[in-house]
Amino acid sequence: MDLNERISKVISYSELSLSEFADEIEVQRSSISHITSGRNKPSLDFLIKIKNRFPELQWEWLIQGDGEMLKPADPEPEMLEKPKPTSLPDLFSLINDENFGITESEDTIISQPTGESKISAPTPTENKITHSQRLESNDSNHVTESTDKEEVKVKRIVLFYDNGKFETFEP
Repeated sequence: MDLNERISKVISYSELSLSEFADEIEVQRSSISHITSGRNKPSLDFLIKIKNRFPELQWEWLIQGDGEMLKPADPEPEMLEKPKPTSLPDLFSLINDENFGITESEDTIISQPTGESKISAPTPTENKITHSQRLESNDSNHVTESTDKEEVKVKRIVLFYDNGKFETFEP
């Protein structure tokens, strides 16, 4: 059985008309007509579209004509021993777990006395700059020099606000 005959057999298996089959696998209707008549051979993309739409087809049969058209039926589900799906615990199941906080290397949980915490307060840092503080400037007329020893002056300052507005200042 050649490839075009196997395509025709898949179309009859689908119990769809030629135009419905073309729409189902998302190809042009004329390409179905050309393939079934033997005028054209199907492309690999065409065969992949058939296989994606009909996953029960044997790939070897579709491509080479070897074996059966359909995959064998799966055995009864109770006859198969499937491993139980393992899922990771969520955050809340960990909190209620009696072993929460114990790692493989720990033997016991060290409990803290209630009311006191051993977490030290962060040490304040001096000279911390926040967005609301002004930067200190030694020179009121801020002029910088470029590498060419030319004097460079500020041309424009633009302030952008979080509400989408802005202001422009020109010295």
